[in-house]
Amino acid sequence: MDIEQFIGGNAVFIAVAVFIIVCIFLGVRIVPQSEKHVVERFGRLRAVLGPGINFVVPFLDKVAHKISILERQLPTALQDAITTDNVLVKVETSVFYRIIEPEKTVYRIRDVDAAIATTVAGIVRSEIGKMELDQVQSNRAEVATNVREQVRLLVDDWGIEVTRAEILDVNLDEATRTAMLQQLNAERARRAQVTEAEGKKRAVELNADAELYAAEQEAKARRVLADAEAYATGVIAVAIKESGIEAAQYQVALKQVEALTAVGQGAGKQMIIVPAQALDAFGDAFKMLKGRA
Repeated sequence: MDIEQFIGGNAVFIAVAVFIIVCIFLGVRIVPQSEKHVVERFGRLRAVLGPGINFVVPFLDKVAHKISILERQLPTALQDAITTDNVLVKVETSVFYRIIEPEKTVYRIRDVDAAIATTVAGIVRSEIGKMELDQVQSNRAEVATNVREQVRLLVDDWGIEVTRAEILDVNLDEATRTAMLQQLNAERARRAQVTEAEGKKRAVELNADAELYAAEQEAKARRVLADAEAYATGVIAVAIKESGIEAAQYQVALKQVEALTAVGQGAGKQMIIVPAQALDAFGDAFKMLKGRA
C-alpha cells in the first residue's frame, strides 16, 4: 500500500485531524504579562484576555487589539499660561500613565497621547491662572498635585490611570526675568537700609539706657551722701543738745582747720596766707580739746 492509496482511503480522517489542530491553534491564546488582548466577535466586543492561557472560539472570535499595560510617558511639553498678576510663563510638564481598561480605551478615544496632552495643557493653564507668579514658584508641588488629581478624573472614562504628573520647570521670558532681577535687587537694598536703620535705632536705645543707668547711679550716690550728711547732722545736733554751744564751736573750728589743710596741699603753692580768724580757729580748737581732756 503506497502513500496515495493511504491518503485516499483516510482523507476524511486526515481532514478532520487537520481541522482539529487548526481549531486548537486558533482557540488557544497566550497573552504576555505586559499586555491585554481585546477580542471581538462579528465586530463587537466579546472579551478582554488577561495574561496567561486563554480560550476563544475559532473562526468566530478575533483578537482585534493588543494593548500594552506598561506605564508610558508622554513627551515633555511646554504650556503657555498667564498668572493672576499678568505674567506670561511657560510651564514644562511631564505625565506618566497606564491603560488599565483596554475595552474603554480602544472604543472611546482614538489618540490617547494627544488627548491626555490636551487635557493636561488645559488644566495647567487653569491652575496657573488662579495664582500669582510667586505662588507658582513656591507651591510647585501643590500645583502638580492638583493637576494630577484633575487629570485622573477626566481620563477615568477612557480606562486610563495617570500615575504621575510633574511640573518640571516654570520658565519666564527675558523681559520678565530682567524685571524680577531688578525687583530682587531693590528688595535687597531695602532690607539693607532697614537693617542699618534698626542698628542705628538700637544703638540710640542702648546709649539712652546707658545714660539713664549712669543718672540712676549718680542719683543713688547723691542719696547715700545726703543720708550720710543727714546722719552726721543728727549726731551733731544730739551732741549740741547734750554739750551745749561748745560742741558747735568745736565743729566749726574743726571744719576751718580741715579747709586750711586742703588749701595747703595744693600743687605749686610755696606760700600760704592765713587769715587772723584761722589762727583764732586753731586756738579755739586746741582750747576745746584741752578742756575735753
